[in-house]
Amino acid sequence: MRRLEISRKEIFRYLGYGRTEPDSRVKDLAESCIAELEREAAPKAVSRAYPLSLGQDGVIDGGCFQTVSRNLWKNLKDCTEIVIFAATLGAGADHLIRKYMQVEMSRAVVLQAAATAMLEDYCDSLCREQQEAYEREELYLRPRFSPGYGDFPLNVQEQILNALEAGKRIGIKLTDSLLMVPTKSVTAVMGVSPKPYRCDVKGCEACRKTDCLYRR
Repeated sequence: MRRLEISRKEIFRYLGYGRTEPDSRVKDLAESCIAELEREAAPKAVSRAYPLSLGQDGVIDGGCFQTVSRNLWKNLKDCTEIVIFAATLGAGADHLIRKYMQVEMSRAVVLQAAATAMLEDYCDSLCREQQEAYEREELYLRPRFSPGYGDFPLNVQEQILNALEAGKRIGIKLTDSLLMVPTKSVTAVMGVSPKPYRCDVKGCEACRKTDCLYRR
């Protein structure tokens, strides 16, 4: 797989350290978990572009989905199309975490954090590639925005995955409770605009859940 620069700082944030420096034991465990994930994870992704139409009061027609979300509408303002994408670390990461949940819970917890950081880094690298490709055509990508952020309904996830044929192409399925399998998977929407608007806000900065324990 492509070499991912996994942020140790993000791993420790997911573990709840905040501004506290973890001790050497935790750091060594994190490095061991990263090495194991790099052997077992198989990152895959798929994306497609669709025309975009914005109505009044947060109404959005993204071609493959229709919804109402004032947060996403603001993110997509002045855009003419969207890119939808899905990415996953594959079943190997899930199997690894489940294995250690049975025999070594402390390691399973660190693996959960490391896998989340790995998936974020993978998505970041994909977005940078798309951003560079669009800018060669004098078009500009907005920050990615996932179902469940702000008031963007989680049920849009189903339309996105169906439009991408994500089950067939990269193995992502959706449960009845709208959870993705493999669990280390993500879907997102990015606006494409002719205006030279640049912003790298993502993750916590794109979410209005300010009371989250894991917020930066």
